[in-house]
Amino acid sequence: MIKTTYVIGHRNPDTDSIASAIGYAALKQRLGESSIVAAMTGAPNPQTRYILDRLGISDPLFLADVYPKVRDTLKRQPVTVDRQASAYEALELFNKSGVRVLPVIDGDNKPCGMLSLLRLSESYLLPSQDKLRQVTTSLPSLARTLAAGFAIGTGDDTPITLNLFIGAMLEESFSSRIDGYDPRKLLIMTGNRRTIQLAAIERGVLVLVVTGGHRLDDDLLEQAKKQGVTVLLTPHDTATAAWLARLSTPAACLAEQEFADIGVDKSLAALRQKLLGANVSAVLALEGDGTLAGVATKSSLLAPLPYNLILMDHNELGQAVPGAELVEITEVIDHHKLGNGHSNSPISFITSPVGSTCTLVARRYRESAVEPDRQIAALLLAGILSDTVILKSPTTTDADHEMAAWLEERSGLVAADFGRDIFAASSSLKNYGSADQVVAADFKLFTHEKYSIGLGQVEVIGFDEFYSMKEGLLSALAEVKRRDNLFIAGLMVTDITTETTLFLVEGHTRIAHVMEYPQLEPHLYELKNVMSRKKQMVPHLLKILAKV
Repeated sequence: MIKTTYVIGHRNPDTDSIASAIGYAALKQRLGESSIVAAMTGAPNPQTRYILDRLGISDPLFLADVYPKVRDTLKRQPVTVDRQASAYEALELFNKSGVRVLPVIDGDNKPCGMLSLLRLSESYLLPSQDKLRQVTTSLPSLARTLAAGFAIGTGDDTPITLNLFIGAMLEESFSSRIDGYDPRKLLIMTGNRRTIQLAAIERGVLVLVVTGGHRLDDDLLEQAKKQGVTVLLTPHDTATAAWLARLSTPAACLAEQEFADIGVDKSLAALRQKLLGANVSAVLALEGDGTLAGVATKSSLLAPLPYNLILMDHNELGQAVPGAELVEITEVIDHHKLGNGHSNSPISFITSPVGSTCTLVARRYRESAVEPDRQIAALLLAGILSDTVILKSPTTTDADHEMAAWLEERSGLVAADFGRDIFAASSSLKNYGSADQVVAADFKLFTHEKYSIGLGQVEVIGFDEFYSMKEGLLSALAEVKRRDNLFIAGLMVTDITTETTLFLVEGHTRIAHVMEYPQLEPHLYELKNVMSRKKQMVPHLLKILAKV
């Protein structure tokens, strides 16, 4: 099985996250890995939207989560049996396929029951005493199972229950045996015994089966037609025909009408719960329109997933796409502190204290001797300029300058001009729509011992818009703090022209005593020369948490 690999950044993705995912997926594809797909777990923020639109690059695939779904482990094209198929045909399917349960489907491929090999076997091997003579069938199914032709009549697919009698004795004895039975509920089976045939026809039985490939005399045919007797001619001998008649019961009559089902878009956890229920050996997986997609069994829970992940611009599962902890992670490329859990097998883990993940991706292009096209080069350059604030952030390294210059040549852009365009087009807080969207646009969670904190960051040119939105932003932070049970929730509003950050925070009241930066008003601090969340703000907050 060829797995799809999703190259995906963190939740609430910023430009570096999305650009590095697109750029690395493109490199992998250039290196011959066709099953690589760039993905994102959140909508592009206004800055990233501007960049993608300007460069004419499509959005990555949106993945709200990667929780394993029923469809991910399902074997398509299940073995099924039509509701009108006979028990004999069902047994043939069981024998050929090796399955133990057969979904019974209607003409629209929608399940109407479940037929198990055990149930079918019990129906024929352990019949109740009062049903030894009974045959439940339909006339078309009976004819098909007996390889018989209709000499008179046709019949429809309506199931009927008949009492089977074999005419293998003198007519007087035979007639006495069927006396007392409703003739319209009788199935008489005999060979070329005219007296038995005549007795059955005169009584107006529902079905007369003539075995051994014999014909019915013309005068008897005429009389049977008048009496409304259906006549079937089968090549099988009487003993074989009697055995086959019992196996002509339509599958729908033998199937369990109550069965477990689940939608293909439901989680494997939900499937596990159903399969672990009492007396559930299989669950029918259904498409959204109710048609059958496949049959899930306990082995489905052990099937490998058809996809895995490459994490970009993060390594902590708390920041990853929901469900990442249940999926194999094959690579990580990041420039943040380590906070990842263990892996089950060795993986490629590239991390370096540079200003942008796009710097590391560009370096991989150069190491692989692959020239990025102009679009990808421009996108990676945009990621570097965004995360380093046009190479002015304290996180900027010589490697960022080096790779930015390398990408300048290949994109045909001037980094300084391109960077100013990016921030000028996306620095207005109004681009985000609401205060909630401003906070959520680039919000990351961090943990330290018993504390969980959340930090968002936006870049602006001037603080006028911020002050007009401050109360709404504070309310949004309070809601995030409550929802995610955070110790503090903060928003860095960074003016790229003055290289100053206003830090709006909702959290513990004692923070003010240990913040070590001027407090302009309740909940608001001024942090001059602070532009980096990763290198300046997070380490500072983790340090002061020990003092609270």
